[in-house]
Amino acid sequence: MFNNPFKKKEAEMTDSDAVKDETQTGEQGENQTPERQNNTPFTQSGEEDPMPEGFPEMDEGMMGQVQEMMEKLQKAERAEELERENADLKHRLGRLAADFESYRTRTAAEAAEAEAKGQSKAAQALMPVYDDIDRALQMGKEDPAKLIPGMEAVLNKVQMVFAGLGLEATGRVGDDFDPQWHEAIQVVEGEEGKIVQVYQLGFRMGDKLVRPARVVVSQPG
Repeated sequence: MFNNPFKKKEAEMTDSDAVKDETQTGEQGENQTPERQNNTPFTQSGEEDPMPEGFPEMDEGMMGQVQEMMEKLQKAERAEELERENADLKHRLGRLAADFESYRTRTAAEAAEAEAKGQSKAAQALMPVYDDIDRALQMGKEDPAKLIPGMEAVLNKVQMVFAGLGLEATGRVGDDFDPQWHEAIQVVEGEEGKIVQVYQLGFRMGDKLVRPARVVVSQPG
């Protein structure tokens, strides 16, 4: 049987062409794969690409503007917070001022009431003295000799009233001179620092001086 050599060569060429076509097809598939990957907005892991290809990068000027805007926003928020704090402080200060005014009015009224009560108490204590003076004068008109004993009795009653009010007499003849309670209006020769004459009796209430005694004091010559 006669073998045609051209057919064999043709068959070899056909097989070679098929292999070449498959190779080209495979290469085209590999070349197309990156293009499809570049066109999709997702990476192989499925995450969104933070900076897609071709997107303009932010320069220093834009970064500065963004930072400046953020600082202004923070300042605005801080200003609003300070304004709220200021309004709250004004409200609290107003309430404090109102409370203080109420307290001042109340204490002033209480002080006035206490003073009025003290005056009323003193007047009530002196009313019997007034009655004794009136009786002593009536008796003195009838018999002048009785006037002096009557006035002495009235004076003793006044001193009792003063003692009841917490007043204590100071600056009697023979007492030691004390500038805290006594006022020397004259100095005469005599014993060191003694009251020898009283022009006006003094009074004190505990450690508080109500009226100094006006006295004459003796000093060695």
